[in-house]
Amino acid sequence: MNQSQFTSLVMPFKDKIYRLAKRYLISSDSAEDTTQDIFLKLWRNKEKLKTYNNVEAFAMTMTKNYCLDVLKAKSASNLKIIHNNYKDTNSNLDAEVELKDTVSIVHQLINDLPKKQRIIIQLRDVEQYSFEEIGKILEIQPTAIRVSLSRARKTIRERLIKKHRYGIN
Repeated sequence: MNQSQFTSLVMPFKDKIYRLAKRYLISSDSAEDTTQDIFLKLWRNKEKLKTYNNVEAFAMTMTKNYCLDVLKAKSASNLKIIHNNYKDTNSNLDAEVELKDTVSIVHQLINDLPKKQRIIIQLRDVEQYSFEEIGKILEIQPTAIRVSLSRARKTIRERLIKKHRYGIN
């Protein structure tokens, strides 16, 4: 496999690897380093990539495992998940402020979820992976993913409604 074949095979999901790494590691620098390390590992094993049915799922699983190894090596007690991909072009200032507040609250509610639910929300709702793909990445059954995702969404919905009705907590 030459460089252009490798590039065309792995570059379409480069951003997904970065976002998953950032979701696990929080730091943009750490996520960039992780992405680079994953691509280096893929490059070193480029001949084996032909044997995989879904190179993207394989790379995402590698990313998850790599991030977990990094987190085990570090003290993860001060880390939190932040995801700031949202941009609004609404010119109405009041609506814009309210929307940003709501997005901020949703991010905080996601951060308050158990780790497994946070990662499933990231992979399903942000990265748009199927339940089967998430199952392969996280090594759990698709039915367990559906249940966990449903519970996470229900928790977020209930807490968001409570915040909107009563203000702060």
